[in-house]
Amino acid sequence: MSKRIDILNGPNLNLLGTREPEVYGSDTLKDIEAACGARAKERGLEIAFHQTNSEGELVDLIQKSSKTAAGVILNAGAYTHTSIALYDALIACKAEVIEVHLSNPQAREEFRHDSFVAKAALGSICGFGAKGYLFAIDAFADRLKKATK
Repeated sequence: MSKRIDILNGPNLNLLGTREPEVYGSDTLKDIEAACGARAKERGLEIAFHQTNSEGELVDLIQKSSKTAAGVILNAGAYTHTSIALYDALIACKAEVIEVHLSNPQAREEFRHDSFVAKAALGSICGFGAKGYLFAIDAFADRLKKATK
């Protein structure tokens, strides 16, 4: 069984650190990637970290992850609330998926309250900033450990 977790990030997450830090925090995506790499190593896992502003590319990454990863951590950004194409890719995905959001969409504008990703995910981690990614890595590490017993 693969011990790789694919961490996929959607539109505008490349702007972290400068885009609305009062909402998304001051960590850059590079900071988050470094923290995820360190946590994964502590837990005996590997990561592949990607960001794209393209919906189609994100679908391609999910399809690729389905074949090669033990799990997917997905912060789909705004596509969370709009993309049936992502939903379809996720329900076809053989790897388990954990949805992550830096902010809490339920505490924001009403149009952010519905998540197509959540409908296909194992679970969602929202509102804990960059630590949400680390919580998701820990969750996968625990699930993989139980699966190998």
